[in-house]
Amino acid sequence: AYLSDELGKLLISKPLFSTGGSAAIVLNKNSQIASEGYELNVSEKRILISASTPAGAFYGIQSLKSLIPPLSWKSKQQSVNIRAVEVKDEPRFGYRSFMLDVARNFQPKAEIFKVLDLMSLYKLNVFHFHFSEDEGWRVEIPSLPELTQVGSVRGHTSDNKSKLQPAFASGGVADQLPGSGHLSRKDFIEMLRYATARHIQVIPEIESPGHARAAIKAMENRYEKLMKAGKTAEASRYRLTDPQDKSKYRSVQGWEDNVMDVALPSVYNFIEKVTDELILMYKEAGAPLKTIHYGGDEVPAKVWEKSPAYLKLKSTNPGIKSTDDLWYYYFGKLNAMAKKRGLFVSGWEEAGMRKTILDGKPHYIANPDFADDHFQLHVWNNVIGWGAEDLAYKLANGGYKVVLSPVSNQYFDLAYNSSYYEPGYKWGGMVDVDKPFYFIPYDFLKNVKEDGQGRPIKDLDQSKMIRLTDYGKSNIVGLQGLLWSENNVSKERLEYMMLPKLLGLAERAWAEEPEWALGEYSILNDLYYKNSWSQFANRVGKRELPRLTYYNGGFSYRIPEPGLKIMDGKVHANIQLPGLEIRYTKDGSDLVAGSMIYTGPLTEKGKFRFAAFDASGRRGRVVEIESK
Repeated sequence: AYLSDELGKLLISKPLFSTGGSAAIVLNKNSQIASEGYELNVSEKRILISASTPAGAFYGIQSLKSLIPPLSWKSKQQSVNIRAVEVKDEPRFGYRSFMLDVARNFQPKAEIFKVLDLMSLYKLNVFHFHFSEDEGWRVEIPSLPELTQVGSVRGHTSDNKSKLQPAFASGGVADQLPGSGHLSRKDFIEMLRYATARHIQVIPEIESPGHARAAIKAMENRYEKLMKAGKTAEASRYRLTDPQDKSKYRSVQGWEDNVMDVALPSVYNFIEKVTDELILMYKEAGAPLKTIHYGGDEVPAKVWEKSPAYLKLKSTNPGIKSTDDLWYYYFGKLNAMAKKRGLFVSGWEEAGMRKTILDGKPHYIANPDFADDHFQLHVWNNVIGWGAEDLAYKLANGGYKVVLSPVSNQYFDLAYNSSYYEPGYKWGGMVDVDKPFYFIPYDFLKNVKEDGQGRPIKDLDQSKMIRLTDYGKSNIVGLQGLLWSENNVSKERLEYMMLPKLLGLAERAWAEEPEWALGEYSILNDLYYKNSWSQFANRVGKRELPRLTYYNGGFSYRIPEPGLKIMDGKVHANIQLPGLEIRYTKDGSDLVAGSMIYTGPLTEKGKFRFAAFDASGRRGRVVEIESK
């Protein structure tokens, strides 16, 4: 059915296909092929896709689509020519993930579906759905309607009781994108079905106990409403904080009221309620649910210190000696709750860390409490120069299942480069399509080229850093690219930040380990890398970007600006991705799709303006240079 629909988008009339026989396209079951592998054979007589599972057949279909001439998606075709080819293929990693944050700034259902289609085209199979945050809660939970009635609405407010204050350029008018918006229960189930049909597992994230301001304010609204109705017991059932807690803290993002009080029994009522409602939605959708991501990152110091619930718990529970112990208490209870429901816990790296003392100073180690319980950690903090570059390997060596989600190479919300004109953050460095491409999963420190401020780095000192053991390697589940949405105020901005970076991630998650990543660094490795990058850049610029110009309505990917230089009295220009047209004017006039095409160094004098254009005539950023 999927193959039929995809060909229907492309061709005026669909070709014959079957699951056996002599039709034009045949899907064949072959139990000898690996579970996500496939074989694709294109001959003069037919196209044959063989696989042992529906997922394998699905990926064979994606490779078939990639063989179709890229501009075929511009309009319906009478026919398309596909080169004869024989492919035997399977992924390197079984976990190939993309995380999308829709909490900071919301993206509507149609755009989320478009992202899922893009993921499926490039064989990514996990969608980490970050729907709850300080600034928004984006999935309807019918038994707790305040979560979206309050938590999904941003606008002018003096008390955050009926809505949340504006944030991240969302503006002060309520019920408008990108600050306001959510998926209804029906929408969410539809999204799950859409993803499942594309062999994408959706992992929902309930951010806790920090980054929970939207949920906290929503539950305060519920509390006040039920108290006015005289329902005292029910009012407190899902409350997430205690107004008597006088602890003073401040989160990295500047919030002083965004952490759940994990000593309160009502917090666990809330987590269980949301978990159970999500489970029901997955069952109704027929979607697999193996884990829920419960957050766990960036809980500030000083939190809970003056909480009455914490002080009471401390007096009755000998295992609670300080607020640090509340962390293990919280995740222990989550772990027990998840196990009872047939799930395992996913979380950010902090969920698997324990604070101890080394030389009189706080020191973090892999927490042995949960290492054997299939805790799955998404490890993000490897900022080069911060001192935790090897954290993912420490946790994997310590027994935790690790999804490599590093800032340095796979945070797509970071700016492409240091230019003033590039949107995105720069706190963890810059990330362009080459960063996820040259990431070496089992030894990424070997290939570090920049520090956390984007400054070139020749040789990173690894003398005090942990290397990945063979046991640790067995705990590396896969790779994840992440797109936080503080700056994604439109779908165009989202697509700009995501593409073409996503292609580097897809390559590294699926393809076998490249030659340039093997062994010790040498000049030969460098030559292998340059050749590999050249091939990849040509595929991206000449095939994938033209395809994405029109595929599924087209994507607003980033068109890189040309590089300019005056040498020997001539103006030289180049471009990062071959296949894009460089056009110019030499009198300072505006650039359009009909402007002169750059074919070689220019000897004329004048004020030159350059820009790259894609297959549709869409223009990238204009850059200028003057030759006198």
